[in-house]
Amino acid sequence: MKIVLFSDIHANLPALEAALANIDAQKPDAIYCLGDLVGYNIWPNEVIDMIRSRNISTIAGNYDFGIGRSTDDCGCAYKTDEEKAMGKVSISYTNEVVKDQQRAYLRTLPAHIRLEFQLSDDKMNVLLVHGSPRKINEYLFEDRDEKSMLRIMEQADADIMCFGHTHKPYHRILNSGIDGQDHYRHAINIGSVGKPKDNNPKGGYLILTINEHSNTLDKESITAEFIRFDYDIEKAAKAVEDSPLPNEYADMLRRGF
Repeated sequence: MKIVLFSDIHANLPALEAALANIDAQKPDAIYCLGDLVGYNIWPNEVIDMIRSRNISTIAGNYDFGIGRSTDDCGCAYKTDEEKAMGKVSISYTNEVVKDQQRAYLRTLPAHIRLEFQLSDDKMNVLLVHGSPRKINEYLFEDRDEKSMLRIMEQADADIMCFGHTHKPYHRILNSGIDGQDHYRHAINIGSVGKPKDNNPKGGYLILTINEHSNTLDKESITAEFIRFDYDIEKAAKAVEDSPLPNEYADMLRRGF
Protein backbone atom coordinates (compact mmCIF):
# COMPACT_ATOMS: atom_id res chain seq x y z
CA MET A 1 0.00 0.00 0.00
CA LYS A 2 1.30 3.41 -1.01
CA ILE A 3 0.22 6.07 1.49
CA VAL A 4 0.81 9.79 0.95
CA LEU A 5 1.02 12.03 4.01
CA PHE A 6 1.40 15.80 4.04
CA SER A 7 1.14 18.53 6.64
CA ASP A 8 1.54 22.21 7.49
CA ILE A 9 0.06 23.91 4.45
CA HIS A 10 -0.46 27.15 6.34
CA ALA A 11 -2.88 28.80 3.92
CA ASN A 12 -0.40 28.52 1.03
CA LEU A 13 -2.76 27.70 -1.81
CA PRO A 14 -0.15 27.67 -4.64
CA ALA A 15 1.87 25.12 -2.68
CA LEU A 16 -1.17 22.93 -2.00
CA GLU A 17 -2.25 23.00 -5.65
CA ALA A 18 1.22 21.95 -6.76
CA ALA A 19 1.41 19.29 -4.03
CA LEU A 20 -1.87 17.69 -5.06
CA ALA A 21 -0.90 17.67 -8.73
CA ASN A 22 2.36 15.99 -7.80
CA ILE A 23 0.59 13.54 -5.51
CA ASP A 24 -1.95 12.59 -8.18
CA ALA A 25 0.90 11.55 -10.45
CA GLN A 26 2.09 9.12 -7.74
CA LYS A 27 -1.28 7.30 -7.80
CA PRO A 28 -1.36 6.59 -4.05
CA ASP A 29 -3.78 4.18 -2.39
CA ALA A 30 -4.54 6.62 0.43
CA ILE A 31 -3.90 10.27 1.32
CA TYR A 32 -3.82 11.82 4.79
CA CYS A 33 -3.26 15.40 5.94
CA LEU A 34 -1.72 15.96 9.36
CA GLY A 35 -3.03 19.44 9.97
CA ASP A 36 -2.18 23.13 10.12
CA LEU A 37 -4.21 24.10 7.11
CA VAL A 38 -4.31 27.77 8.09
CA GLY A 39 -2.12 30.65 9.28
CA TYR A 40 0.72 32.75 7.81
CA ASN A 41 -0.83 33.36 4.37
CA ILE A 42 -3.99 34.68 2.75
CA TRP A 43 -5.85 31.58 1.55
CA PRO A 44 -7.12 29.71 4.64
CA ASN A 45 -10.66 29.29 3.27
CA GLU A 46 -9.47 28.14 -0.15
CA VAL A 47 -7.09 25.60 1.38
CA ILE A 48 -9.81 24.21 3.64
CA ASP A 49 -12.24 24.00 0.72
CA MET A 50 -9.71 22.17 -1.45
CA ILE A 51 -8.97 19.60 1.27
CA ARG A 52 -12.69 19.05 1.80
CA SER A 53 -13.47 18.81 -1.91
CA ARG A 54 -10.89 16.02 -2.21
CA ASN A 55 -12.31 14.18 0.82
CA ILE A 56 -8.81 13.94 2.30
CA SER A 57 -8.80 12.51 5.82
CA THR A 58 -7.35 15.25 8.00
CA ILE A 59 -6.43 15.80 11.63
CA ALA A 60 -6.21 19.11 13.48
CA GLY A 61 -2.97 21.00 13.78
CA ASN A 62 -2.37 23.44 16.61
CA TYR A 63 -3.20 26.39 14.36
CA ASP A 64 -6.43 24.71 13.22
CA PHE A 65 -7.34 24.04 16.84
CA GLY A 66 -6.92 27.69 17.81
CA ILE A 67 -8.68 29.19 14.77
CA GLY A 68 -11.47 26.63 15.02
CA ARG A 69 -12.23 28.01 18.47
CA SER A 70 -11.71 31.68 17.56
CA THR A 71 -8.92 32.05 20.10
CA ASP A 72 -5.91 34.34 19.90
CA ASP A 73 -3.53 31.47 20.71
CA CYS A 74 -2.18 29.24 17.94
CA GLY A 75 -0.19 27.07 20.35
CA CYS A 76 3.02 28.16 18.63
CA ALA A 77 6.27 28.21 20.61
CA TYR A 78 7.63 31.56 19.48
CA LYS A 79 11.10 32.18 20.89
CA THR A 80 11.48 35.95 20.61
CA ASP A 81 9.32 38.98 21.21
CA GLU A 82 9.53 39.76 17.49
CA GLU A 83 8.23 36.28 16.59
CA LYS A 84 5.42 36.67 19.12
CA ALA A 85 4.43 40.03 17.66
CA MET A 86 4.37 38.64 14.12
CA GLY A 87 2.44 35.61 15.28
CA LYS A 88 -0.16 37.82 16.92
CA VAL A 89 -0.73 39.58 13.59
CA SER A 90 -1.02 36.24 11.80
CA ILE A 91 -3.60 34.69 14.10
CA SER A 92 -5.60 37.93 14.25
CA TYR A 93 -5.66 38.15 10.45
CA THR A 94 -6.58 34.47 10.08
CA ASN A 95 -9.39 34.77 12.61
CA GLU A 96 -10.68 37.80 10.71
CA VAL A 97 -10.80 36.15 7.27
CA VAL A 98 -11.85 32.56 8.06
CA LYS A 99 -15.54 32.04 7.35
CA ASP A 100 -18.02 30.36 9.67
CA GLN A 101 -18.39 27.12 7.71
CA GLN A 102 -14.64 26.68 7.37
CA ARG A 103 -14.12 27.45 11.05
CA ALA A 104 -16.70 24.83 12.00
CA TYR A 105 -14.80 22.27 9.92
CA LEU A 106 -11.54 23.06 11.73
CA ARG A 107 -13.27 22.76 15.10
CA THR A 108 -14.46 19.21 14.38
CA LEU A 109 -11.21 17.75 13.04
CA PRO A 110 -9.99 14.68 14.97
CA ALA A 111 -6.80 14.82 17.03
CA HIS A 112 -5.29 11.54 15.79
CA ILE A 113 -5.81 8.84 13.18
CA ARG A 114 -4.77 5.27 13.93
CA LEU A 115 -4.34 2.57 11.29
CA GLU A 116 -3.89 -1.08 12.24
CA PHE A 117 -2.43 -3.43 9.68
CA GLN A 118 -2.63 -7.23 9.99
CA LEU A 119 0.32 -8.43 7.95
CA SER A 120 1.36 -12.10 7.85
CA ASP A 121 1.48 -13.07 11.52
CA ASP A 122 2.41 -9.58 12.65
CA LYS A 123 0.39 -6.54 13.62
CA MET A 124 1.65 -3.08 12.70
CA ASN A 125 0.12 0.08 14.14
CA VAL A 126 0.47 3.39 12.31
CA LEU A 127 -0.34 6.53 14.30
CA LEU A 128 -0.86 9.90 12.62
CA VAL A 129 -0.54 12.96 14.86
CA HIS A 130 0.29 16.62 14.37
CA GLY A 131 2.79 17.36 17.13
CA SER A 132 2.91 14.23 19.27
CA PRO A 133 0.43 11.74 20.75
CA ARG A 134 0.66 13.65 24.03
CA LYS A 135 0.11 17.20 22.87
CA ILE A 136 -0.94 18.79 19.60
CA ASN A 137 1.87 21.38 19.77
CA GLU A 138 4.71 19.27 21.16
CA TYR A 139 7.80 19.48 18.97
CA LEU A 140 9.47 16.17 18.14
CA PHE A 141 12.77 17.25 16.65
CA GLU A 142 15.22 14.85 15.06
CA ASP A 143 17.70 15.16 17.91
CA ARG A 144 15.21 14.16 20.60
CA ASP A 145 16.67 11.68 23.04
CA GLU A 146 16.14 8.13 21.79
CA LYS A 147 14.72 6.88 25.10
CA SER A 148 12.22 9.73 25.15
CA MET A 149 11.10 9.08 21.58
CA LEU A 150 10.74 5.36 22.24
CA ARG A 151 8.75 6.02 25.40
CA ILE A 152 6.33 8.26 23.51
CA MET A 153 5.83 5.64 20.80
CA GLU A 154 5.52 2.71 23.19
CA GLN A 155 2.93 4.51 25.31
CA ALA A 156 0.97 5.30 22.15
CA ASP A 157 1.36 1.71 20.85
CA ALA A 158 2.79 3.08 17.60
CA ASP A 159 5.09 1.03 15.39
CA ILE A 160 5.09 3.81 12.80
CA MET A 161 4.40 7.35 13.98
CA CYS A 162 4.01 10.12 11.41
CA PHE A 163 3.82 13.76 12.44
CA GLY A 164 4.54 17.33 11.33
CA HIS A 165 4.64 20.60 13.28
CA THR A 166 8.41 21.22 13.13
CA HIS A 167 8.37 21.58 9.31
CA LYS A 168 11.65 19.64 9.17
CA PRO A 169 11.44 16.15 7.57
CA TYR A 170 13.31 13.15 8.93
CA HIS A 171 13.00 9.39 9.43
CA ARG A 172 14.39 7.75 12.57
CA ILE A 173 14.39 3.99 13.05
CA LEU A 174 14.47 2.93 16.71
CA ASN A 175 14.72 -0.54 18.23
CA SER A 176 12.55 -1.14 21.31
CA GLY A 177 13.17 -4.87 21.38
CA ILE A 178 14.21 -6.68 24.56
CA ASP A 179 16.02 -9.93 25.31
CA GLY A 180 17.55 -10.06 21.85
CA GLN A 181 14.20 -9.76 20.07
CA ASP A 182 14.11 -6.83 17.63
CA HIS A 183 11.10 -4.53 17.46
CA TYR A 184 11.74 -1.65 15.09
CA ARG A 185 9.71 1.55 15.34
CA HIS A 186 9.70 4.35 12.78
CA ALA A 187 9.40 8.01 13.80
CA ILE A 188 8.75 10.06 10.67
CA ASN A 189 8.38 13.80 10.40
CA ILE A 190 6.72 14.42 7.05
CA GLY A 191 7.86 18.01 6.59
CA SER A 192 5.73 20.88 5.30
CA VAL A 193 3.80 21.59 2.11
CA GLY A 194 3.53 25.34 2.49
CA LYS A 195 6.10 26.59 5.00
CA PRO A 196 9.32 24.51 4.94
CA LYS A 197 11.93 25.28 7.59
CA ASP A 198 14.84 23.09 6.48
CA ASN A 199 16.48 25.73 4.26
CA ASN A 200 14.84 24.20 1.18
CA PRO A 201 11.96 26.38 -0.09
CA LYS A 202 10.41 23.53 -2.08
CA GLY A 203 7.25 22.02 -0.63
CA GLY A 204 7.43 18.50 0.73
CA TYR A 205 5.41 15.41 1.53
CA LEU A 206 5.97 11.73 2.33
CA ILE A 207 5.23 8.47 0.57
CA LEU A 208 4.98 5.62 3.09
CA THR A 209 4.98 2.18 1.50
CA ILE A 210 3.75 -0.85 3.43
CA ASN A 211 3.57 -4.24 1.71
CA GLU A 212 2.36 -7.71 2.64
CA HIS A 213 5.77 -8.59 4.08
CA SER A 214 6.20 -5.48 6.25
CA ASN A 215 6.82 -6.26 9.91
CA THR A 216 8.39 -4.90 13.08
CA LEU A 217 11.33 -7.33 12.93
CA ASP A 218 12.79 -6.01 9.67
CA LYS A 219 13.59 -2.31 9.68
CA GLU A 220 13.85 -2.28 5.88
CA SER A 221 10.37 -3.73 5.33
CA ILE A 222 8.69 -0.33 5.21
CA THR A 223 9.94 2.56 3.11
CA ALA A 224 9.62 6.30 3.67
CA GLU A 225 10.31 8.46 0.63
CA PHE A 226 10.47 12.23 0.98
CA ILE A 227 9.23 14.09 -2.07
CA ARG A 228 10.08 17.73 -2.77
CA PHE A 229 8.22 19.71 -5.41
CA ASP A 230 8.41 23.13 -7.03
CA TYR A 231 5.60 25.64 -6.75
CA ASP A 232 5.10 29.35 -7.43
CA ILE A 233 6.90 30.65 -4.36
CA GLU A 234 6.83 34.25 -5.60
CA LYS A 235 3.05 34.16 -5.89
CA ALA A 236 2.78 32.99 -2.29
CA ALA A 237 5.38 35.48 -1.07
CA LYS A 238 3.83 38.41 -2.95
CA ALA A 239 0.43 37.55 -1.48
CA VAL A 240 1.92 37.95 1.98
CA GLU A 241 3.54 41.27 1.07
CA ASP A 242 0.25 42.61 -0.33
CA SER A 243 -1.61 41.69 2.88
CA PRO A 244 -1.51 42.90 6.50
CA LEU A 245 0.74 39.94 7.34
CA PRO A 246 4.39 40.63 8.22
CA ASN A 247 6.70 40.76 5.20
CA GLU A 248 9.10 38.50 7.09
CA TYR A 249 6.79 35.58 6.30
CA ALA A 250 7.38 36.19 2.59
CA ASP A 251 11.13 36.11 3.12
CA MET A 252 10.79 32.85 5.05
CA LEU A 253 8.99 31.27 2.10
CA ARG A 254 11.74 32.33 -0.26
CA ARG A 255 14.47 30.97 2.02
CA GLY A 256 12.71 27.85 3.29
CA PHE A 257 13.12 28.96 6.88
